[in-house]
Amino acid sequence: MKDNNISQVISVFQERIAPEQGTLVGYGAIISAYELPVPIPLRLALISKKHRQYSSDGWIVFTPRHQPEENLYAHLVFALKYEGVNLLFFKKLFEKLNPGIIEEWINKEPQSQYGRKIWFLYEWLMQKKLSVPDLDTGNYFPLLDDTLQYASLQSTNSIRHRIKDNLPGNANFCPLIYKTDKIEHYIAEDLSDKTDNVFKGVHRDILLRTSAFLLLKDSKASFNIEGEHPTQTRANRWGKAIGQAGNHPLSKEELLRLQQIVIDNSRFIKMGYRTAGGFVGEHDRTTGEPIPEHISARWQDIDSLINGLIDAKKQMQSVSFHPVLTAAKIAFGFVFIHPFVDGNGRIHRYLIHHILTKMRFSPQGIIFPVSAAILESIENYRKVLESYSHPLLDFIEWKKTPDNNVEVLNETIDYYRYFDATLQAEFLFECVDYTIKKIIPEEVAYLQHYDAMKNWLDNRFQMPDKMIALLVRFLSQNKGNLSKRALGKEFSKLNDKEVIEIEKQFNFYFMEKKNPDLQFVPLMNNFLEDLMKIEQRGCNDNSIADLGNLIRYVYEFSKRVELKSFENNVRQTIEEQWYFLNLNKSKPKKRLADWESAIRNFRQDLTDSISLIETMN
Repeated sequence: MKDNNISQVISVFQERIAPEQGTLVGYGAIISAYELPVPIPLRLALISKKHRQYSSDGWIVFTPRHQPEENLYAHLVFALKYEGVNLLFFKKLFEKLNPGIIEEWINKEPQSQYGRKIWFLYEWLMQKKLSVPDLDTGNYFPLLDDTLQYASLQSTNSIRHRIKDNLPGNANFCPLIYKTDKIEHYIAEDLSDKTDNVFKGVHRDILLRTSAFLLLKDSKASFNIEGEHPTQTRANRWGKAIGQAGNHPLSKEELLRLQQIVIDNSRFIKMGYRTAGGFVGEHDRTTGEPIPEHISARWQDIDSLINGLIDAKKQMQSVSFHPVLTAAKIAFGFVFIHPFVDGNGRIHRYLIHHILTKMRFSPQGIIFPVSAAILESIENYRKVLESYSHPLLDFIEWKKTPDNNVEVLNETIDYYRYFDATLQAEFLFECVDYTIKKIIPEEVAYLQHYDAMKNWLDNRFQMPDKMIALLVRFLSQNKGNLSKRALGKEFSKLNDKEVIEIEKQFNFYFMEKKNPDLQFVPLMNNFLEDLMKIEQRGCNDNSIADLGNLIRYVYEFSKRVELKSFENNVRQTIEEQWYFLNLNKSKPKKRLADWESAIRNFRQDLTDSISLIETMN
């Protein structure tokens, strides 16, 4: 590859349509020019022919003045400055480069922060020392730019390079997460605090029963995701394990213990770490050949990868890295490695519970039913898994084994060490958000209604608890009416007047008052407060960006909870104000008018929807 032929003019690249014709630079250009065995990054950098800078659907568009010089070093500096650190990219690039090239860069510009970052990355990733003397002057620069990616809150000074190592991981396991509007909004929302508010004022008995139900619900959902329908005993057993999440330190022995709980009957399964290849997918019906959707890490690499994963979890926990980001990296990293023959999926989701509990994100004694939220968003879950697995299939060489398994032929360990976990983090935040705002409040409300109905039945009929549970179940299954079968058997002693009275009372507690959308009114009022705070800051670049983020977040929220009229109204506001909110390119005279119009329309969307929900109650 010639060093002066990296940039390329494109309108389509790797099946991605660019927002305009321009020049591909940075990571994407280098990957293409050097034919690196690396998946194309989620975001690509493009130099526009026009003098405007913006982001759009996986593209970061820059003005002509940002065009790097036509050599590898200049493109690497551009990538580090504007696209962040891509560890997998650098590992594969360094494997192709002569170390003397990097030494030449460093000797030429020893004080360049980007040259020093490349130097540090080479020695950290390759575990080899370059023939360059230690630096003894110059300021320390952080390796990760924390405006682009989530960095460790504590850094370690590398005296040799005068670099602050703020990587949230280690050389054996260090996925990175980019800062996105979606993740930033969830973090700003402080979801952990909102969980405490859900339980504020709830009677302790309700709280304990809610916790028990959520445990069982999550256990069953975790099996259902795998296409299994467990017996009650098996579901209770796994639910008990989930309930102990956070009690035991994460270790190889703990993972083996969890596998033994997951796998009831191990007669046909080799327990412990795999000693052969592994894949997720199907077999050809005729030939039996593997058809992989995901190829697991080589069995020879499992010990190193899992040890790195466990150490990375300890490090992130010790520096208070965000719990949801930590859970995304560790849990998805585990399932991508796929260390066991069976049980990987359930242990992957258990790790989410373990980390959220251990890092005190979820309230003490309450397990988030994250698997239940995943089950309700199963297609998105599959897409998030495939967003990692499918691109890697092009870079993994394998052959079929005699038992129709796969044997990986090339070195693949780095694909499991250094993946981009941004989409996985966004998805996990969505699940946590859905759990806090929908699943838990609905269960609390159900138990409160159930207790009210039970008290009424106790006072009116002195029914035993078992019969009350059966009655409520029958009424729930038959939309508030007792069936002829139930009236002819279990509840034959009730007369017609009593049946009408019971059905009326059930409808009062469970049906008439149960407008599920009412639970969203406090949250929508919070959105109004957020809007007011943004409006008070006045019309400026930061306020416009925050307004756009808020409106887009509320739109995604409305889709998730299926508030159709509200969703349509917010979408219309976005469409009408797209150019203003996304590109912030209103003409100066029109900018204030666009700002006021966007705020006015969005406020109207919120207040109209609140009124509609409350009227329906």
